[in-house]
Amino acid sequence: MNTEQNTAADGFAYTLTRTLDAPVEQVWRAWTTPEQYARWAGVAAGSVEMDVRPGGAWKATMLTPDGGQFPLTGSYLEVTENRRLVIGMDVPGKPAPATMTVDLDEQDEDDHRTQIVLHQTCDTATERDMAEQGSTMLLDSLSTFLTAQTSN
Repeated sequence: MNTEQNTAADGFAYTLTRTLDAPVEQVWRAWTTPEQYARWAGVAAGSVEMDVRPGGAWKATMLTPDGGQFPLTGSYLEVTENRRLVIGMDVPGKPAPATMTVDLDEQDEDDHRTQIVLHQTCDTATERDMAEQGSTMLLDSLSTFLTAQTSN
């Protein structure tokens, strides 16, 4: 896994890059279908809602390793099927949403591998470190889910 970390002029950013052993359409469905997202993203049962279109809303309640629950809401800012999601995440006490970009790139049509690049800019180093840790766990879980799907 390649992990880059950059500090942007307007905040603290991270970029995570992975190559997944699944075709781009399968990765897209895992990220944009509530039933599939709920199976790998570490969320509370029945908490995922997705209206995957520009301006569409989403929500999910993440489960923390210590058993807590963390409700998340937001909207889709940009949607290009099988290529790009720009996701706005509501942050309590902040006027503007945090933005996460997920880019997908099919590596080899015959090999069915997809490169996923996840990028987010945060306001502080602490926020960035927490978001990067959460995103790393998400990508680990997504990779495990896709591997299980492909072997079935």
